[in-house]
Amino acid sequence: MQSIFHLAFNVRDLDGARRFYGDVLGCAEGRSTDTWVDFDFFGHQISLHLGEPFATARTGRVGDVMVPMPHFGLALALPDWQAMAARLEAAGTEFVLKPQVRFEGQPGEQWTMFFFDPFGNPIEIKGLRSLETLYDK
Repeated sequence: MQSIFHLAFNVRDLDGARRFYGDVLGCAEGRSTDTWVDFDFFGHQISLHLGEPFATARTGRVGDVMVPMPHFGLALALPDWQAMAARLEAAGTEFVLKPQVRFEGQPGEQWTMFFFDPFGNPIEIKGLRSLETLYDK
């Protein structure tokens, strides 16, 4: 079965969302109205609607850092992850968890970074040498 994940959530400003998701993250814009805009989030659909973003709290532990829950994100091949980390750093993104490697040399080795979009929606991006190792333990 092939599928595409869909997530709809709120942002406070569609033009700001276009700048962040389109210009910084590099997502292609899809359909839109005056109250929402769709993006191709690396092969998945996100729908950003005008409204108040969902509440989050730093209750998730990643190593020694408490990260925001709930959050969403994706796993990328390592070269794509590195390119995204460079774009985010160049854009002056403030990271909850700066780009770094976790579980180095172990099954499930991954690079990760946590940050917020301009509206407070938390995002985690993982990088893997091979996407097939995402569930390794």
